[in-house]
Amino acid sequence: MTEAKQWTSKTKRVSLGVGGALVELTQDPERGSWANPIEFVLSCIGYAVGIGNVWRFPYLVYRNGGGAFLIPFVLMLITMGLPIFFLELAIGQYSGLGPNEAFTRMAPALEGLGYCTLVVILLVMVYYMVIVAWTLFYTFVSFVPKLGWAYCDNDFNTNDCYSGLQGIQCQTNDPETIFYNKTCVSARLICKNFGFEDGNVTHCFDTNRLELLQHLYTRILSSEEYFNDRVLGLRGATWEHFGGIRWELLGCLTLAWIVCFLCLMRGVQSIGKVVYFTALFPYVMLTALLIRGVTLDGAGDGSLWFITLKWSTLESTSVWADAASQVFYSLGIGCGSLITLSSYSNFNNNCHRDAIIVTFTNLATSIFAGFVIFSIMGFLARQVGMPIDDVIKSGAGLAFIAYPEAVARMPLPNLWAVLFFVMLFILGIGSQFAGVQAINTAILDLRPDLRKHESYVVLGICVTCWLLAIPMVFDGGIYLFTLMDWNTASWAILLIGIAEVGVVGWCYGCNKFLRNIAEMQMRFSLLLRRYWWLSWAVLAPITCLMSDADAVLCK
Repeated sequence: MTEAKQWTSKTKRVSLGVGGALVELTQDPERGSWANPIEFVLSCIGYAVGIGNVWRFPYLVYRNGGGAFLIPFVLMLITMGLPIFFLELAIGQYSGLGPNEAFTRMAPALEGLGYCTLVVILLVMVYYMVIVAWTLFYTFVSFVPKLGWAYCDNDFNTNDCYSGLQGIQCQTNDPETIFYNKTCVSARLICKNFGFEDGNVTHCFDTNRLELLQHLYTRILSSEEYFNDRVLGLRGATWEHFGGIRWELLGCLTLAWIVCFLCLMRGVQSIGKVVYFTALFPYVMLTALLIRGVTLDGAGDGSLWFITLKWSTLESTSVWADAASQVFYSLGIGCGSLITLSSYSNFNNNCHRDAIIVTFTNLATSIFAGFVIFSIMGFLARQVGMPIDDVIKSGAGLAFIAYPEAVARMPLPNLWAVLFFVMLFILGIGSQFAGVQAINTAILDLRPDLRKHESYVVLGICVTCWLLAIPMVFDGGIYLFTLMDWNTASWAILLIGIAEVGVVGWCYGCNKFLRNIAEMQMRFSLLLRRYWWLSWAVLAPITCLMSDADAVLCK
């Protein structure tokens, strides 16, 4: 065993090949390192806790049986998420290299694995920043006194548009009117036009339950039309007719990448200072939103729905596949970014402790965000007189349709809209830092002579990603966005996860990897050693393989 390295140590142990030969490499002093372990942990939290915790996790809970979804999610976290998370941190810390060089030294025959992680993170960065651009767009328009998505009097609104606020105004002025065809219309007239007798609840309506009319005609929420037509410009756009560029979105995309560059222009030293804000401030906003949410009428219904268990859903394999994909998506494993962040840590840093802290912080944040979202969705369901099941939207729909619709009905809607979308922006931009740094580190590890020009390397990465994302801010850009999301954030990352645990568990060897970890002054009990060995060699590969197969077959 090598003697314990100090924080200022200039050397790190690096394995060369599967055979087990070890040599001492001198660490480039210009490579940089974290000023303290807290910066590293906050960087990992900022990377792992992102927009997906706020919009994707609550939707998956809704789709997969409410609180029962937490059972497969936690099991996947223990058998697959935490083991791979710790594995990546240990690889980066032990080697002091980015994923491309680290995997090459572990198993030269699998050199391409490190580059695969970089390709995936590059693709994810390209489309993920488009989501960040959407959050910026909504942040800016939230400062306008009259929220555009709350009304149907915009030039892009159709006759099917329904505004809850305008509907309330109609019934306030005349209890027997309803908002229809962008104006206040007599409910009796609508019944007559649709061939129903008025005054009969079972056929049409009564003055106390005008919402029963909703089954007679198509209604599209004003917030949905706003997102599809005002933000995306989707109407009429197809793959064949991609439409024109959305200049406002392009401006938001450009601003997002400028912010990212300014935060990363000095590499890991810049990240270490920024993460104190980007990793912690979203929790302040989530807490404020929760306090607001639980005081709303119907919040209890939403929270109760969130924790209600529907055991029958656990019989479906798709539920377990969703849990596995969400573990990868929320923790950010399989992308090489964690290896990169950990490569700047002290050789003797306790990354085992850090992995546990970040993993369960991520879990707690997902549950916390779930209560925030479902309390507000309960309020929205009470407002529109619909079951909670019918107001929950998937993914982007939850953040940019359902939530804005709820905010429009709150007191001080502009304030809560700004807080929510600023929070999403910070979560999104914080997750981008590690991805950009992963590409940056890979380049600098291959070309150390470029370290003196690191800011230009970061600029080149940001400009390249910005250019690649421009097609996704065209009218039909959502089609390309969806295509990239489906084919990078699901089966591709799971496949990389299989390869990673395969390299460590079967090519490099779990026992040797555990000895390398021991060299970094991390000691485990026999039970814990067996858990890590079983996870890397058996549990993680099997769960990844089964989830990947289900994801591919379901497509």
